[in-house]
Amino acid sequence: MAAEPEILDELRRLRSRVPYLTGALAASVDGLVLAQDTPGVEPDGMAALTAAALGVAVRLTDATGQGEFRELTVRGAYGYVATYAAGRGAVLTLLAQDRVNAGRLHLEGRRAGARIGEFLDSRAPAEPPAAKPARAPARTRTARTPRTTNARTSTDS
Repeated sequence: MAAEPEILDELRRLRSRVPYLTGALAASVDGLVLAQDTPGVEPDGMAALTAAALGVAVRLTDATGQGEFRELTVRGAYGYVATYAAGRGAVLTLLAQDRVNAGRLHLEGRRAGARIGEFLDSRAPAEPPAAKPARAPARTRTARTPRTTNARTSTDS
């Protein structure tokens, strides 16, 4: 898949705005590279690993009631890997050295993810309306016969 020039430009602008950012990758949620600026890192493998981590993150946010996935940050001994939602079907993954300003990384990463998402969502074909689940046939109820009891009343002895 050829990289969209607009996405690649956004990745390069992002790298110029955030000191110590060493790589940026836009990928589909299923692990296909859309655009990348990741010198020294194999982009296809990074996109596949991002998709795997995203799957766990989405399940975790869902299972804990935290809502829709927004971002995932992993900090290693030498730096950060941060993944941000980018529209309906993509993510932005950033690599940064340990001395990056983490607040700046998140601020710029969220903004760039939103811009990339808007671009991709505007180009994607409209999703068909979700199909309503088929209704189960209505159950018919049969009348119950009244229960007979052997209850005593105060006059019975």
